Amino acid sequence: MKLQSSYLADFLSLFFPQLCPACGTDLVAHEKIICMDCLYNLPLTNSHLQADNIVAQQFWGKINLEGAYALYYFTKGGKVQNLMHHFKYKGMPQIGNLLGNIAGSQLHKNEKFVGVDYIIPVPLHKSRLKERGYNQSACFAEGLAEKLNAVVEENNLVRTRATQTQTHRSRFARFENMQEVFVVKDAEKLQDKHVLLVDDIVTTGSTLEACAIPLLKIPGLKLSIATIAYAE
Repeated sequence: MKLQSSYLADFLSLFFPQLCPACGTDLVAHEKIICMDCLYNLPLTNSHLQADNIVAQQFWGKINLEGAYALYYFTKGGKVQNLMHHFKYKGMPQIGNLLGNIAGSQLHKNEKFVGVDYIIPVPLHKSRLKERGYNQSACFAEGLAEKLNAVVEENNLVRTRATQTQTHRSRFARFENMQEVFVVKDAEKLQDKHVLLVDDIVTTGSTLEACAIPLLKIPGLKLSIATIAYAE
């Protein structure tokens, strides 16, 4: 039966080929979601190997973090941009789960991220969630949780209002746009816990900073940040 299923899958792929969302080439047998060439050659930041990495530097003097991390570099027109576009807008939440697993395998080797209790994805407003069908940061969080043995806490940090797009805004304008957007519903649950706050892409860090502010008011809470990509 498995052999027949394999033949059927190969036959269907002739007429409905699955394409790698990063480079657009056909996926071959045993390749799932992303082709092997992209998996091995997408631009890793290796930020898990350095405490004062480029992501951490975005938050120096703004918020206190245990650790900060991004899996890939994001450049306009590059493969990571293609990947993120399919992930967010083409109905491919499975990309987030896969990248979360990859990131989690790296972070599992970093003592700053060992012992994370809760993983909190940056929340979408309910109108945007209804439109997209899923929160891309939550998909990434689920993949991370599998490797870090942590719990995804998706409904504790909430977005109180929809915001305008951050694209083409200055850092100050982005920060102003995100003021008092996020609130914590059950602060007691997060007391004395290590929380990993996750998003898809970090640019200026204004969204993550806005999320961090109410979280860091909770007694004893330690905060780390992880994203799929860092926009240079």
